[in-house]
Amino acid sequence: MLVIGSQSVLGAIPEDRLPPAATASIEVDVAFFDDPDDRKSDQVDGAIGELSAFHEMFGYYAQGVSVSTAVLPAGWRDRLVRVDTASTAPARGHLLDPHDCVVSKLVAGREKDYVFAAALLEHGLVDPVTIAERIETLQVSPALLQRLRNWIGHHGNP
Repeated sequence: MLVIGSQSVLGAIPEDRLPPAATASIEVDVAFFDDPDDRKSDQVDGAIGELSAFHEMFGYYAQGVSVSTAVLPAGWRDRLVRVDTASTAPARGHLLDPHDCVVSKLVAGREKDYVFAAALLEHGLVDPVTIAERIETLQVSPALLQRLRNWIGHHGNP
């Protein structure tokens, strides 16, 4: 299993160090490496997704997505944060490296994504030079690449 959205930072950064803008989402994006037809993702939506009994009871929910949902920098799979504890056994989870997560959020380019990325940068939880380096590995249009360079240049001053 892979946590692919903003809440993936919880695997690498203790929650008490995260600014409110980084933990504001009540949605956890969950993908599966072995789910070519998205059946497992659909099951997540049905069982613990938005408007489910789980959502009503706990106030947050999971959204099943595809691993290809996010545009990620080259080598992201090698940098996954592994969650393998007694409470997750026999399963294990994987979460995005915080820098890869920020890059994917900048690619998505929604206002909430920029707020998330800026908050992590402002609190020194991600390195702007690493973000800039990973942006350069993306397979995106030249216009998008320039937008990302401009954003990190303005917000991170790498």
